[in-house]
Amino acid sequence: MPSTRASREVSAVSIASGETSLLEQYLAVRQTSLRLCAPLSVEDHSLQPNPDASPAKWHLAHTTWFFETFVLSQYMEDYRSFQAEFRNLFNSYYNAVGDRPLRALRHILSRPGLEEVHAYRDYIDEAMVHILSDQPSPEAVELVTLGINHEQQHQELIITDVKNGLWANPLRPAYRAIPEGHDECAAAQVSEITWCNSAEGVYPVGFEGEGFRFDNEGPHHSVYLEPFRLASRLTTNAEYLEFMRGGGYGKAELWLSDGWDCIRNNQWQAPLYWERRDGDWWCYTIEGMKPLAMDEPVCHVSYYEADAFARWAGARLATEFEWEVAARSCTVAGNLLETGTLQPHAASHAEPLAQMFGDVWEWTASAYLPYPNFKPAAGAVGEYNGKFMCNQMVLRGGSCATPQSHIRATYRNFFPPHARWQFMGIRLANGN
Repeated sequence: MPSTRASREVSAVSIASGETSLLEQYLAVRQTSLRLCAPLSVEDHSLQPNPDASPAKWHLAHTTWFFETFVLSQYMEDYRSFQAEFRNLFNSYYNAVGDRPLRALRHILSRPGLEEVHAYRDYIDEAMVHILSDQPSPEAVELVTLGINHEQQHQELIITDVKNGLWANPLRPAYRAIPEGHDECAAAQVSEITWCNSAEGVYPVGFEGEGFRFDNEGPHHSVYLEPFRLASRLTTNAEYLEFMRGGGYGKAELWLSDGWDCIRNNQWQAPLYWERRDGDWWCYTIEGMKPLAMDEPVCHVSYYEADAFARWAGARLATEFEWEVAARSCTVAGNLLETGTLQPHAASHAEPLAQMFGDVWEWTASAYLPYPNFKPAAGAVGEYNGKFMCNQMVLRGGSCATPQSHIRATYRNFFPPHARWQFMGIRLANGN
């Protein structure tokens, strides 16, 4: 059996372009998860700063559990589990698989330790190399591909969960040091917002064609849209600060009722990670506290805040279908995980539609609901998306922590409207 540790280095560019085998894709994605955890101490791996987040150690184990539970247990003859108790211990929300520990208490799982979780990953990787080297069935290939994309989702969660956990420490420690020789970019001259118009019409939406997609991206269907326009770039910190200086957090007329209750109950007066220091605004980043970069996209805001800002600006948020139709003209490229910045960047140059992919997930005005004729898959994997289609809002476009090979114009992310710890931002929309 070939060594998995020696064969995992595969170019992210080649994965995004589809030039690699399934085995190479699997090994590269598995290595990326470990690389993202490399700056963490053993103690950092157990951070769970809020009930919606998970410790990095749990992410490493759960993504491994997915391949063991849905691939190896079903498609590898005479497979023997690494440890039978892990089937329930690292289950997330799959009721058809069995019981699982309460999500909010994942941080109490001090055992197995990090070394044992790494051993678990190696054990599963060896078995996966074996099964992927031996012409797996189409059904197994489909589940492996789902597992790869599932792990990519958890890679982004590793970054955002760890960032939130380190920020919760009064010392505000950095996830990583500023790279040697790295100079802070001078403030960019961000262009004024212009508007990209789209005509009234009936448009096809949803995934169509070959390649992987999550079940919530289909079925492909048509929607009618009134004339609309999207802002040419994301909303910046400077623009959001004007909203704050104008008393935006104190004007009930700008807020949805739930949003007004949320900001008052939580005493929000600024985006997550913003702090006043000696009269100036600073922001916690993956590299620690820094002066707020006014030209960068505002980030870590809830749907409620995005909606209130849009109303204050005399605009609105786009629907997810408006966003998708507009995104068709854009290349899937930008400040994504592969850049290594892990921080939103200012729009570098004027484009009709800049920053559509990467930097921050863009809140839309659309509730997360099933498309017409949506049917979840049979069995446990059918619980992946469909059962969450309630009390969530759709976000589009990916972030600085999203792998490029993972994102596309039809991709539907979703979170409850109060969520802020993901890389979430704002693009304004309006009618023509």
